[in-house]
Amino acid sequence: VRDLFNGKDLSGWVNVNCAPDTWSVKDGMIVCSGKPTGVMRTDRQYENFILSVEWRHLTAGGNSGVFLWGEGTVPEGKQLPKGMEIQVLELDYSVQHKVTDAYVHGEVFPTGGVTTVPDNPRGPRSKSAENRCKCKGQWNTYTIVCVDGTIKLSVNGKFVNGIRNSSVKKGYICLE
Repeated sequence: VRDLFNGKDLSGWVNVNCAPDTWSVKDGMIVCSGKPTGVMRTDRQYENFILSVEWRHLTAGGNSGVFLWGEGTVPEGKQLPKGMEIQVLELDYSVQHKVTDAYVHGEVFPTGGVTTVPDNPRGPRSKSAENRCKCKGQWNTYTIVCVDGTIKLSVNGKFVNGIRNSSVKKGYICLE
């Protein structure tokens, strides 16, 4: 077991393409201003692991993500790395952006040319089989199991999504 966050500072994390004040620590939590859109990554790569992430959005319609098996940099002209993204959307996002059935929390999808086989296909993405997230201000827990090119996602205690046969199987963990 390895804690990726010590509750005090961002030791073990590398700012990839954000402003210096995009990421901070307050009251034992990592806080993201969301400006500009970008990522910070772990200082080392991971291959087979179980990741537990507790998250919440403070405003309706928030959009973020957790990247797995990501590259350590972001391609020229892009905001996000190549890898696998686990979508972290606040429930009102789809309504605000008029994509009601298109984008949901807990979607698992490849970025930057990575290929996979989705469990619940929506194009190359895998859509959550069930809506289990809580609304703004409430805490959610993702348990993400990553083994040999397979990712399984549990949202608030129930496995609802996954992919297999990922063309990447090792890389950085990034927070968007």
